[in-house]
Amino acid sequence: MKVLFIVQGEGRGHLTQAIAMERLLTNHGYHVTEVLVGKNLSKRLPGFFTRNIQAPIKQFSSPNFLPTRSNKRANIPYSLLYNLLKLPEYAESMRFIHQRIKESQADIVINFYELLTGFTYFLFRPSAPLVCIGHQYLFLHKDFQLPASINRTELFLLNMFSRLTSLGASKRLALSFRSMNPDKKQNIFAVPPLLRQDIFYQEVSQHNYIHGYMVNAGFAENVYEWHKKCPEVQLRFFWDRWEEEPVKKIDDTLSFYQLDDTLFLRQMAGCKAYASTAGFESICEAMYFRKPILMVPAHIEQECNAYDAMQNGAGIIDNNFNLERLLEFTKTYQPNVKFTYWVQSAESIILNELESLVPTHFEEQMYMVEEFI
Repeated sequence: MKVLFIVQGEGRGHLTQAIAMERLLTNHGYHVTEVLVGKNLSKRLPGFFTRNIQAPIKQFSSPNFLPTRSNKRANIPYSLLYNLLKLPEYAESMRFIHQRIKESQADIVINFYELLTGFTYFLFRPSAPLVCIGHQYLFLHKDFQLPASINRTELFLLNMFSRLTSLGASKRLALSFRSMNPDKKQNIFAVPPLLRQDIFYQEVSQHNYIHGYMVNAGFAENVYEWHKKCPEVQLRFFWDRWEEEPVKKIDDTLSFYQLDDTLFLRQMAGCKAYASTAGFESICEAMYFRKPILMVPAHIEQECNAYDAMQNGAGIIDNNFNLERLLEFTKTYQPNVKFTYWVQSAESIILNELESLVPTHFEEQMYMVEEFI
């Protein structure tokens, strides 16, 4: 069976999910024909992605959120204006996506939260069934618990964005920290996190350093300020600041690393604790390694991620990289053992969801042909 991937290329999570999904499908006889990545074309794809994906990679211009002046949160008004000016470019991207779906003769298309995929299915109606996968679809689930202090306007916009990415989808697979009943009205099926195979081969240990990742490099100043107060604590943080050298060593106990997934996982497996801007993927990795986590959400999606992770025993939430709180939390941390078994069931659960879809889709197509005749 031929499968086409379409991936949102900003950040780390969707890219690593695509790597894991390709390995899973290939091991069971599927053929991933191409991987289409939507991103700002002025930015390069991370090396860990281009090295690990086996299928041909093609890029297209896609909407993205621009950071505020402090480079910590997204600047929504400026992002909207910027993306409106690029609408002709995005229209060309949708035509490109539609063409690649047709020419690849894909039996199924899997979308990793790329906005233009939903618009392509809405406008061009490709015949291949669409499956959308991402943690964000869980926020649409009728049984999902949201933080009480959530900004309802921002939540509405986030959920609208999720719906737009999945226009025309036959299924929404919502990556979840735990098992949940399907929300059939929303066509949402909770599935385990899709972690890369490298996770399961890491040797887990505990050394005396804090590991971290920040999607917006502006948080580096906060880390540096805390470091000046506690220079004896060893810190190893990863960021997406590609103009810097691979390792920017501030002093003997603080270093910033360019994002390299092999090194990132090795450092996580050996750390004492993990601090993050609450991206779903890295939280899952830290939970699987049974590491206590400090989550510093940078936007509404990460606020929901952090709250959900906290409810499942992953760690604590703060407005800043207050690493003193994390060190204190490590003294009482108890890992969620059930999460390990949930992750290990991902392969069978996700395959069942995909394989249940294709026969149904073909039956629907045959019925439509018979009705037409």
